[in-house]
Amino acid sequence: MMNEYTSQPSLDVARARAETPGCDRVVHFNNAGAALMPRPVLDAVVGHLQTEALIGGYEAAEREHTAIERVYAATATLLNCDQAEIAIVENATRAWDMAFYSIPFQPGDRILTAQAEYASNYLAFLQVARQSGAVVEVIPSDERGQVSVAALQAMIDERVKLIAITHVPTNGGLVNPAAEIGAVARETGICYLLDACQSVGQIPIDVAAIGCDILSATGRKFLRGPRGTGLLYVRQEWVERLEPPFIDLHAATWTGRDSFVIRPDARRFENWETNYAGKVGLAVAIDYALGWGLMPIWERITYLAGRLRARLRDLPGVAVHDLGAIQCGIVSFTVAGKPAAVVRDTLRPQNINVSIATLPSTRLDMEARGLEELVRASVHYYNTEDEIERLCMALAAL
Repeated sequence: MMNEYTSQPSLDVARARAETPGCDRVVHFNNAGAALMPRPVLDAVVGHLQTEALIGGYEAAEREHTAIERVYAATATLLNCDQAEIAIVENATRAWDMAFYSIPFQPGDRILTAQAEYASNYLAFLQVARQSGAVVEVIPSDERGQVSVAALQAMIDERVKLIAITHVPTNGGLVNPAAEIGAVARETGICYLLDACQSVGQIPIDVAAIGCDILSATGRKFLRGPRGTGLLYVRQEWVERLEPPFIDLHAATWTGRDSFVIRPDARRFENWETNYAGKVGLAVAIDYALGWGLMPIWERITYLAGRLRARLRDLPGVAVHDLGAIQCGIVSFTVAGKPAAVVRDTLRPQNINVSIATLPSTRLDMEARGLEELVRASVHYYNTEDEIERLCMALAAL
């Protein structure tokens, strides 16, 4: 495989684990669900909540204004964009929804998406198609299971309104060729929406290099931030063209009895009430990731994931199901004769966390491969080789 590392990348794992309280309690291979927060993030969230409790929520927001606003600059650095192109909302799905439902679809408009698209996104496609008369079409996959860029190019015509792709699907290690897709979108002037929920934080992301117009992501996964935090990037050109599906006094100003003006930056996709402690924690989480460096994080993750896949393939009755020319930190597998939920629930009392993926989460992909469910083990840079061995020994005991 192209990105399996034969030697361990340089990263201070001992320090990472010492700064992660959960490492003393669990072997955590559910980072694609919600990663373990590092101590600085935990302290930032709890500290803000304590301030709210002691002086009041509004007063705390005023006092901690700089720490709250830091999230915009940190996110802009993370994604290589301008602060005015960033919105912070309560989760990645709402971030994606706020942008997608702003696009004015007409009868006959085509939405192009991937076979491994996430259920929440595809449900939105179906709803909008039903309401507007737009049509949803799936781009064929290539021989490695990723979006075929050649097939995408062949599908382009004047009716294509949107290319919407999940960068890293929920049910495995596949990494779709986001930049190659972006080149097609830029060449044709078609809006490109990238769901980066499971890639931001484990893979270096540069929106300028990728060429996406809109990107959504979450704080709780590989960024190691608090739950209830999501981020949205909208390229300035598209900020000015998209009116949010709903607005409030934060997103717009009531300028007269019968008039209003929507704010000119991406914060038009936010709403007034928000999780301030979450914003503070997300800013710290992003700065923490930037401190390690996204490339060393990516190298460590792919090294561990490659090692885990190799060990799983050695176990009788275990089959690895990851696709793609490039594979990330999500490792999907099945154990012969053992339902995925049984595997998960057997590991949990041993303080080993994994998750499962079922057919409705990525229906088109799972049906095409004849899969009903998968066990999902997702590594992060604070995981160790010993933890991989512990997981594999537990699976062998099944």
